[in-house]
Amino acid sequence: MLSLLHHPNLVNLIGYCADGDQRLLVYEFMPLGSLEGHLHDVPPDKEPLDWNTRMKIAAGAAKGLEYLHDKANPPVIYRDFKSSNILLGEGYHPKLSDFGLAKLGPVGDKTHVSTRVMGTYGYCAPEYAMTGQLTVKSDVYSFGVVFLELITGRKAIDNTRPTGEQNLVAWARPLFKDRRKFAKMADPLLQGHFPMRGLYQALAVAAMCLQEQAATRPLIGDVVTALSYLASQTYDPNAHNNRTGPSTPRARSHHRTISGQSDNSHYTVNSPSQNSPDVRGSPLRMERARDATRNVNRQRTLAETKENWRERKRGSAPGSFDSTDE
Repeated sequence: MLSLLHHPNLVNLIGYCADGDQRLLVYEFMPLGSLEGHLHDVPPDKEPLDWNTRMKIAAGAAKGLEYLHDKANPPVIYRDFKSSNILLGEGYHPKLSDFGLAKLGPVGDKTHVSTRVMGTYGYCAPEYAMTGQLTVKSDVYSFGVVFLELITGRKAIDNTRPTGEQNLVAWARPLFKDRRKFAKMADPLLQGHFPMRGLYQALAVAAMCLQEQAATRPLIGDVVTALSYLASQTYDPNAHNNRTGPSTPRARSHHRTISGQSDNSHYTVNSPSQNSPDVRGSPLRMERARDATRNVNRQRTLAETKENWRERKRGSAPGSFDSTDE
């Protein structure tokens, strides 16, 4: 299957061996290893991923998934989307690998495909785990888990944590409902170096992907639009500091943050009191966002972000989430 799929965010198959009882696949070399190795159990002498890099990895991985869902014919359901299957090349360019569980998606009037082979525990969508029915929305759920790993630095399943925190999604669900706790969800290795509004928007996208009902999850194309916008907004940790401080410390000491990329644009980060509008607020602070209710409207966030991205591409929208002249 992989030999028929070609995209900048899919690992390239170089060759294979089918000599006798030997069955080997040869892929391109990815020098930076897996995303998992950069998020979990990071040694003290290794630099953690900064916010900019995390958003770019998420956007690139989403584009690879979008290709499988929307561009491949017939569509392909990846089925085992997880941080260990995202390999990183130079510049932390992400590529999806290991298509051993990938399955052709439904065609015609079919809404799903059925299978008894499950993906990895902690990443599987609930409807897939319960019924074995697989759709592209199952992949979207798995993407949400990985995106939450990128934001929080936590493992999908971590049995070393206290009861109630071992399952990442179960831990996050109640926190999604209280924006006052959003800053505490950020990876402590970021040391508070992230744009508060960008964090709000990222958590909103993750929450939408992790909806329990498959029908309410966004299509991966909409996720790509939202994350492409987030990835395009470069945050400079040397120019701005969040006043909320880092979240609960992780078991790691003495580390540095990777410097920003060459893009000189950056977020304007305000104090918590200035930067407290709802998660659903438009990245460009549209007027109606100022008068929005305090309840999080996750679906609207994605729609507004998508529209803002389109406007920005047409050259009619500003290039940052926060406007300093407001």
